[in-house]
Order: sequence, then structure tokens, then C-alpha cells
Amino acid sequence: MKTSITPDAARHGRSALRLTMRAVRCIVAATALAAAMILSACGNSDPLASKGDCEGDGLIVGSANFPESETVAEIYAEVLRVNGFKVETKLNIGSREAYVPAVRQCAISVIPEYTGNLLQYLDKNATATSAADVDGALAKALGSELAIGTPAPGEDSDAVVVTKATAERWNLQSIADLAAHSAEVKFGAPAEFQERPGGLPGLKKNYNLDIAPNNFVPIADGGGPATVRALVEGQVTAADIFTTSPAITQNNLVVLADPKHNFAAQNVVPLFNAAKKSDKALAALNAASAKLTTAELIKLNEAVSGSSKTEPKAAAAAWVAAQGLKTPTG
Repeated sequence: MKTSITPDAARHGRSALRLTMRAVRCIVAATALAAAMILSACGNSDPLASKGDCEGDGLIVGSANFPESETVAEIYAEVLRVNGFKVETKLNIGSREAYVPAVRQCAISVIPEYTGNLLQYLDKNATATSAADVDGALAKALGSELAIGTPAPGEDSDAVVVTKATAERWNLQSIADLAAHSAEVKFGAPAEFQERPGGLPGLKKNYNLDIAPNNFVPIADGGGPATVRALVEGQVTAADIFTTSPAITQNNLVVLADPKHNFAAQNVVPLFNAAKKSDKALAALNAASAKLTTAELIKLNEAVSGSSKTEPKAAAAAWVAAQGLKTPTG
């Protein structure tokens, strides 16, 4: 990235040159002193670095650093509040490498997760892909420090997506139906989709969908706007797009069924520190999860990331009220 210098910046730069050496020394000394005082007073300022309160009644709800996770975390927080819990939130934490250890340490009490990806994080050798198999394997992989609620029916998983026109022209309902047209299919996905087991190798193994190397179009936005645009404009015939993308309904796209579970199930599930998973908290979040379908996740994502740009907290509160989850369960 090139850095441009604005006229104001240039003026400030020329003014800085006029500082006397004494002034410079004073600034440096003051900065060093301030830094030393901050380090001395604060020590380790990372709020997730130290062990939290595993015994207290309060709950800390966390989220990963993308809008869907933040919105679902706000749903968890709202549902827990109306059920009488004292709740704090720590949102936009980052990746699993950051937040799973935080959950283990009680710095986070509960956080939205995705069953298949959580299983792969906890067990690198896991091969389960169907929802039932993933749930069974995940239960064994959690260990004694982690626990989960009941997975929601809604999932945010990879999917083979086509336009409605393509689906109607070739009478497509599942990925298997696309196999007969392999030679005609230009497939858009991130570059790593060519090699990973659930990518092109899996589609060939499970459905005989054989995409030639020159018909694969690498698109680096993870099923985002560039991928959608390529699909809608006909640059690709099919694409890897996540199932909760609002672009699917916005562009009248068709998600092809995956009956052989090429893509691992990714149902949304609350991940608890085991010590913080009380029966009351579990019942409250399970009630919310039961209503959190893929269609509802798409609506929430549209509210937050679409033209209305609703804040995740507001979208979550409206959703909890609309789903009738405002009454404490006791």
C-alpha cells in the first residue's frame, strides 16, 4: 500500500523540523516516562490473559471477530439477561486460537461456535462430516474443561451454489445433478478449495463432479461479494458460498443439496466453560438455539450487514423479542 502525504501532514512535518533539540529531548523523555508508568500500573493489559472467575454467578459472553458471531453472541447475552443472569460481553475477540483458551480459563463463559470447525480445532484427525457424526465426535473431543449446548438447526457451512437460471436449465437439486455437466462448469472458490478434502477432491469423490484445472476460477474473498458477482454475471457457473450469506436470497441463488455430507456440518452451538454451564443457562440458550434456523441466521445477517446496517445488539434484541424469548424460564 502506498502512503500519501497530505498538505496538512507536510505542514506538520516542516513545523516539526523547527523544534529545538531540547524540545525533542523533552518529548522523548516524557514519552518514555509515560510508557514506563503505563507498564508499571497495568502489567499485562490483555483482558483474556488471566484466569476468570469460574465460581461466580455472572456470565461473560464472547464472540469471534465477524458480524454473525457478534450477533449470535448478543442473542445469547440478551436471552441470559431476561432469564436473570448478570451478563457482560467481550466481543470481536479473534480466532479460535484466541477465544477457546479464554473459554478454558473462564475469561469467557460462553461463545457461539460452529460444530464442524470446532471439532477440527479440537481434533485435527477428525473425519466426521454429517451432523450426527460431528456431534458425536465433538462430545468426545471437548474434554473436561469445555461443554456445549444443543446445536441449533441453523448452520453456516460451505455450499455449492448456482443461479436460479442454471438450476432450472439443468434441473439441478443436488450436487450430484451437476456432475453430468462437469465439463461445462466453471467453478469459483478460494484457491485452497482446489486441494482441501472438502473442496474439489471431495466433490469428485462423493459426487463425480470433476472440475478441470482450467475451469477452476480462484476468488480470494471467501464466498463474498466478488464471488457472488462472478456467479451472477456468468463468469462462473457454480461457486462455494456460505449458507448464511444474505446474497443467496438477495440474488435468488440456489443452494444445491449435499446428501453425502461432503461439507462438514457447521451448526451454531454455544460453547461453555464447563464450570459455567448451569442447567438454567443451558435451558435458556437451548431455547434460543431451537429457533435459530439457517433462514433466521440469513435474516439476522441481512439486518446487520445489509442496507439497514442495524447494530448487532439491536438486531439481537429485536430477534429475541420476536421469537417470544423475553419471558424468563425460571
